[in-house]
Amino acid sequence: MEAPMTNPSTNSTSDLMVEVRGVSREFRTAGVVVHAVQDVTIEVSHGEFLAIIGRSGSGKTTLLNIIAGLDKPTDGTVSIDGNDITRYGDAEMTELRRHKIGFVFQSFGLLPLLSAAENIELALRIAGVGLRERNRRTNELLDLVGLGPRSGHRPYELSGGEQQRVAVARALANEPPLLIADEPTGELDSTTGAQIFQLLRDVAASGVTVITATHDPFVIEHVDRVVEMSDGALVPRDEQLAPTRGR
Repeated sequence: MEAPMTNPSTNSTSDLMVEVRGVSREFRTAGVVVHAVQDVTIEVSHGEFLAIIGRSGSGKTTLLNIIAGLDKPTDGTVSIDGNDITRYGDAEMTELRRHKIGFVFQSFGLLPLLSAAENIELALRIAGVGLRERNRRTNELLDLVGLGPRSGHRPYELSGGEQQRVAVARALANEPPLLIADEPTGELDSTTGAQIFQLLRDVAASGVTVITATHDPFVIEHVDRVVEMSDGALVPRDEQLAPTRGR
């Protein structure tokens, strides 16, 4: 039975945007149990930029998917802005992702036949935003990511870094308070990757909570906090890397 509908836009008095409590996720493959995430607890404040690092297969993407409501934990709970989303049904999760969470993926995920502006505008159209406001918001976002002059270019006419900037702009189209970025620099060179992390830093500075999963060492220079995963569990705090931003 689905939990009673909770308005995803309800304001919370908590200082925490995300609360992950004792979360585990198990998969069964050919009779073998795989512990993808094991008893993870994390708190993320409003406007914080958190990086989850770890080797491939460490569980960081699975954890991101659980935080985003794309997957459900085997055990534990996840709260977004004070609301326990592990009790949500499909309709509630759709509303949550539409209004509260923006997504940035490694492969950009842009529609190839649409221009940069049209990729952003489409997200606003799906959300039911009127034409005048769609145009205003699209131009504002393109300027934010430094691509105003490239608004009419299609993805194949843009560099990898430019495509990821469009993806960030699209993720911010509906002004979500939470941005989740899974390996956002995985297909970029180190210089361009550092630029994308700086852009995400600027997004967090505007008040948006940003959580990224990455194995890119350059992230440490831009984030507020780093947590490390290994074999599905958090590495003890005294063994984790510390961010260098502000040193």
